[in-house]
Amino acid sequence: MVFMQLFVNSLIIGSIYALVAAGFSLIYTTNKFLHIAHGVSIALGGYLLFLFFNLLGLPFAGACIIAIVLTSLIGLAMYQFVYLPLQKKKASTIILLIASLAILILVQNLIQLFFGANVKSIDYLKVREGISVFGAIITPLQIIIVLIALTLFVLLYLFMKKTTLGKNMRAVSDNKELASIIGIDYKKVAGASFLLGSMLAAVAGILIGMEQNIEPVMGTQLIIKGFTASIIGGIGSVAGVIPGAYILGFAENFGIWYLPSGYKDAIAFGLLFLFLLFRPQGLFGLKKGVKQ
Repeated sequence: MVFMQLFVNSLIIGSIYALVAAGFSLIYTTNKFLHIAHGVSIALGGYLLFLFFNLLGLPFAGACIIAIVLTSLIGLAMYQFVYLPLQKKKASTIILLIASLAILILVQNLIQLFFGANVKSIDYLKVREGISVFGAIITPLQIIIVLIALTLFVLLYLFMKKTTLGKNMRAVSDNKELASIIGIDYKKVAGASFLLGSMLAAVAGILIGMEQNIEPVMGTQLIIKGFTASIIGGIGSVAGVIPGAYILGFAENFGIWYLPSGYKDAIAFGLLFLFLLFRPQGLFGLKKGVKQ
């Protein structure tokens, strides 16, 4: 029974990590720098839903759509008004990373200023009695979380494989210069990656807010897990980071079967260091270059 409960818990948190990691990796593979401010999009997804649903009283579905759209546009604005001007000035990846950290800290403080530092709850789908599945207890909301995540992963796969924009993203990821030569607009592709990646982060923020709570620093906590999952799966492979996220979720939950729950973060960082030392390209990445 304990095994099955840990399995279910791992599946749920792994789905959240995978949404974060997929968006993070999508932006990285297209732009080739670490968008740490991706954590901002996670927090904004949760807080904008809280604003429109809890405070303004909009219907839940409409509030979700508005929160996701606004978060995606804010992600695009980060690229257009911060990263793109810096790239035009030939800024190094270190400068872009510092700018990303600055955005993360700034927006976190703005969230705290407007909403306060205390934890908030999204009053929708109240906690109900869980369903017993092979001895494990899972709530209807947790089932919804897993189903939404899996659906989005299938749609992301189809987008990357079947659409022109998705194919252009893969081409830019493989070779930016060659993609430009054959007429692919890099700026358009880069902007689209921020739009789509931020959308996935917003969904993750909404789901974690509904299942747990929201707080200003939630994005920082989750982006660390998303980054770790990306390293495990292979940060240059959008498809690879998804199983990497589930591996992280399972490692954390089964690790605390024998260790105190406070060691969950230590397990994640331990995995991160092991992969950085012995397989920095991740399980599904390549030693040279990146491939979708």
